[in-house]
Amino acid sequence: MDAWVGKDIFAKAYAYTEVKEAIRAGYYPYFIPLDENEGTEVDYQGHRLIMCGSNNYLGLTTHPKVREAAIEAIRKYGTSNTGSRFLNGTLKLHKQLEEELADFVGKEAALVFSTGYQTNLGTIQAIVNREDFVILDRADHASIVDGAILSQGRIKRFRHNDPADLERVLQGLDPQRGRLVVVDGVYSMDGDIAPLPDLIKVCRKYGARLMVDDAHAMGVLGPQGNGTAAHFGVTDDVDLIMSTFSKSFASLGGFIAGEADVVQYIQHMGRSMIFSASIPAANAAAARAALQIMKEEPERRERLWAIARRVKKELTDMGFNTGTSETPIIPIIIGDQTKTFTVWKRLFEEGVFVNPVLPPAVPSNKTLLRTSYMATHTDAQIDRVLEIYYKVGKETGLI
Repeated sequence: MDAWVGKDIFAKAYAYTEVKEAIRAGYYPYFIPLDENEGTEVDYQGHRLIMCGSNNYLGLTTHPKVREAAIEAIRKYGTSNTGSRFLNGTLKLHKQLEEELADFVGKEAALVFSTGYQTNLGTIQAIVNREDFVILDRADHASIVDGAILSQGRIKRFRHNDPADLERVLQGLDPQRGRLVVVDGVYSMDGDIAPLPDLIKVCRKYGARLMVDDAHAMGVLGPQGNGTAAHFGVTDDVDLIMSTFSKSFASLGGFIAGEADVVQYIQHMGRSMIFSASIPAANAAAARAALQIMKEEPERRERLWAIARRVKKELTDMGFNTGTSETPIIPIIIGDQTKTFTVWKRLFEEGVFVNPVLPPAVPSNKTLLRTSYMATHTDAQIDRVLEIYYKVGKETGLI
């Protein structure tokens, strides 16, 4: 029998040469295997760099209490729960964490997922069905978009941080169909904040529910670091609050918080909850310890904001385009892909680790370097980082 001749589904993989070309040219900036990561500094093949590309906003991954909590949990529970939350994988530790998180964000109940990505997938897929509308800010995180796609609901979008455009969209939707609006509290690339009070007015006017992804806001915004809704004093008017543990919580996992009945529904309908193994005890314990530190050590958040204000001002004064950033996420907007790689490589060579961001994460004319800062950065480290930014900016004609 002759061999089958037709299209090979792997053909697209064989034709994908961009990564190989970037590696050969020495401009591949992703999947860098670090030899050491102690928070504010990392080591790559003996090259020491100041980390300005992490989401470790409060610097808690190296906090002694967080480390000890994780170690003690491993001693008690082992390294894995070997099952889903739905079946054998729920520990008392998970329930304790959920109660503490619900109290922290001011909601009746919370539910812990295995990752932040899965939290958005499971929540949106559970709440939205084929007959419903899910309305997204055009800058929403990929996990929100993927959750909307998985839900099979009708997806609508509105202009970034534009309540008037949200109203335009909601005006045109059938009021007899369910409507869920989903936004980020802090946007992960531009570092700007969702105008929740204005968005809430529009949602209430048209009977839409509002979900806020606070992955980059927890530990950063709010009186206790308890998020964007708390920052604006509108917690009761936000229906669902989501966040991750992989940023300020110094762990891995995620959670959704809201009314108890709604959270229980998500618990039994969210596929990414039901069909994933639960986070190990070490991750839950680390997140609990980080949560306690957020409440007990407000000086960490104050230090983080002092650094952010300084860096934002000095970068702007140097002539860099930092866009609309209002937080410790401060982009350096370049707008040209080749130049973005060039500036990234020079910063890396000089000893600063930042993240180049290209389409589809940003528009093609808005390629940027995503920089972010930690409460544990020292003044000397920030001095050095700013010196390097200035040197490379001048050298490459960026400023």
